[in-house]
Amino acid sequence: MAVIALAGCSGAPGVTTSALALLLAWPLQPGRRMILAECDPDGGAVSHGLLQGTLGDRYGLRNLSVAARQGDLGAAFWRQLIDLSGDGGKEATPRDRLLLPGLTDPGQAASLGTVWKALGLIFRGIEAEHGHDVLIDLGRRGAFGPSGVLAEQADALVVVVRNTLRCLQAAESRVRALEEQVGDVGVLLVDQGPYPAGEVQRVLQVPVVATLPYAPEDARVLSDGAELPRRFTRSPLMKAARTGSALLVQRTALRRARLHSGGRYAAEREATRAR
Repeated sequence: MAVIALAGCSGAPGVTTSALALLLAWPLQPGRRMILAECDPDGGAVSHGLLQGTLGDRYGLRNLSVAARQGDLGAAFWRQLIDLSGDGGKEATPRDRLLLPGLTDPGQAASLGTVWKALGLIFRGIEAEHGHDVLIDLGRRGAFGPSGVLAEQADALVVVVRNTLRCLQAAESRVRALEEQVGDVGVLLVDQGPYPAGEVQRVLQVPVVATLPYAPEDARVLSDGAELPRRFTRSPLMKAARTGSALLVQRTALRRARLHSGGRYAAEREATRAR
């Protein structure tokens, strides 16, 4: 199981829409859950997009700052989750695909100064104790600043990039900065432009982990709450999201194995030196 952070860059790459597609398509074993946390300090998009403003301020990240001051963050986290399983298809198990809605105003981010790190620990605990997967939507700038601790604590950080010239130019410096900050970075490619995955890898010098098609009509279901078309779960977007989620799980498992092996080797080496 994994904690995976998604980050963006300028050029409207579609981080939240991609995250929602992955949430609804994620392969789940019986008894497992998938949680998407909107942790973009610039504000969330799902409440007034997919959910069309139906939540009000009853649920969401902003409420956790109050809970943290009251020493109730752990329990409050679970109370703030809403169920999106009904949007995942007939085979979805009730309450197995959950969302923590994001901030409704960027100004609310100031109250979360000490909450970001605590949230990171909660995500790690959910993965370790329950075996659930967690996706973190960091938006365009959430991988830096106070919320950047979520990127640092994740098992994997993936940058959502469109293969247009404008987005690739913006992504170059962003990917470099994130590599310096967290190390291993991958790319989730939204295939809108003319550049193939191999060229994107060459330019950004990081692997393209998965690719989603540029499908505006299907994407509007997730980004704006547009009417659900027939066979949405079989659309090219959702088919690619299922494949992409499996690839993300695979990449995370391999990265964990490398880190575990490297850490064990380093510990053995230090023990040898001590003797």
